[in-house]
Amino acid sequence: MNPRIFFTISLSIGLTIPKPALSLPPPEDTPEEILRTEIILEARSPIDGKPLTAAEYAQIEAKLAQRSTPPGIVPEIQHTIFLLRILKLIRTITPL
Repeated sequence: MNPRIFFTISLSIGLTIPKPALSLPPPEDTPEEILRTEIILEARSPIDGKPLTAAEYAQIEAKLAQRSTPPGIVPEIQHTIFLLRILKLIRTITPL
């Protein structure tokens, strides 16, 4: 048999035989759709990162939401931020 014909036939047979997908996750891996529906029973504190129960996390979130004023910034830093914003505005308008 001619080597070219043999190569062509073997190549076409090799390409048409279905092969298992190599990029599938392992069967024991839980799908993301199922993980999204799970109820989370433990959390971490947004303040210091310590482990909390769901009830403790809800209490901390409620306390943080009740805060009426945002944390204050030193007036000198506020003024510096204001000046930097003005400088940024000027630089967008003028090509300096």
